[in-house]
Amino acid sequence: MMRILVVDDNESLTALMKEILETAGIYRVETAENGENGYLAFLQFKPDIILTDIEMPIKNGIEMVKEIRAHHPGIKTIYMSGDLNRYRMLLEKEETEYKANLLNKPFPFSKVIGLFHEYREEVTKS
Repeated sequence: MMRILVVDDNESLTALMKEILETAGIYRVETAENGENGYLAFLQFKPDIILTDIEMPIKNGIEMVKEIRAHHPGIKTIYMSGDLNRYRMLLEKEETEYKANLLNKPFPFSKVIGLFHEYREEVTKS
């Protein structure tokens, strides 16, 4: 079962993502409401994929993933934001070096689920 960590300060979004993904029976999902708690959840949960918002209180998603990459450089990451252009320069390395995906909010859940399925196939082949 693939493990996914969803980090976003929008509790409704994280709860909905958790429900949708766990209902399929393919994924186990943990959530966190900011980058600080997301980092701690990563250390305990050891997810295969991180879906994170960028703008959050305490620690943003980019800072959180930077810390996580110190432990796990190859962690699959999907960043989401209502204004990705604002972070384009910061995310260039994430896209090119780590093959991170970017989602503009709002996005259809089918798009993020499709990305999870692609990652699942990659992990299964490895």
